Amino acid sequence: MKTNEELIDELISLAFAEDVGDGDHTTLCCIPPTAMGKSRLIIKEDGVLAGVEMAKQIFHHFDPAMKIDIYIQDGTEVKKGDIAFTVEGKVQSLLQTERLVLNVMQRMSGIATTTRRYAKALEGTKTRVLDTRKTTPGMRLLEKEAVKIGGGVNHRIGLFDMILLKDNHVDFAGGIEQAITRAKNYLKEKGKDLKIEIEVRNFDELDEALHIGGIDRIMLDNFNIENTKEAVKRINGRYETESSGGITFDTLRDYAECGVDYISVGALTHSVKSLDMSLKAVNH
Repeated sequence: MKTNEELIDELISLAFAEDVGDGDHTTLCCIPPTAMGKSRLIIKEDGVLAGVEMAKQIFHHFDPAMKIDIYIQDGTEVKKGDIAFTVEGKVQSLLQTERLVLNVMQRMSGIATTTRRYAKALEGTKTRVLDTRKTTPGMRLLEKEAVKIGGGVNHRIGLFDMILLKDNHVDFAGGIEQAITRAKNYLKEKGKDLKIEIEVRNFDELDEALHIGGIDRIMLDNFNIENTKEAVKRINGRYETESSGGITFDTLRDYAECGVDYISVGALTHSVKSLDMSLKAVNH
């Protein structure tokens, strides 16, 4: 299995292949290869900054000689007009890396900004906000890193690092008991140590999951506030709890006050507005 570093390196290579192709002919036709310059990253709207470390990787992947001076670190709340960093090097390199750096940073900062808003709404409760697998294909590691930077918690990274028995798994397996039993047998047989989470849609399924046991977390799918309170009471701290399905920013706090450990929110990554910023030449 590839490491995160290898996956990110491949993502950067793919992104440059997509953008630069056989050459940035606009830059190559009008900028001499020896010309040196400097650009600065300007924040154009208030939010939470994310992707600075990633920007460094992108610059150095393209041209290891580029020099970056960072003024604002990932996770900092920024205001319109702030300068996050300056980057110096060949003008050809500055122009060819500009769009990829902005695409990544704007997307990551948008996710971190939204996550911070959710995390702040949960302050004073024990509940943490979780992301999901509803991410841009190929960008998952960056988007999940942005959730962490914003103050959220990563759910599983993919299909390989946790067993999450969702409604379709349960239905295809023939029920809650079969799904859980098969999961436990599979882990034993393969010698794997993965957490097991089961999604339940009603109290019958919840009672069945509690009766079988041997799980780590129970996801309460599309339970309303009243039923969530009752479910948390029945589970009584025996397993971690997660609320999921149709929870909006406006109902977030109400669900947290039911006493669940986690609330998963697909909107952290699937429908986020990018944070506006630009990378502009510094004219001496």
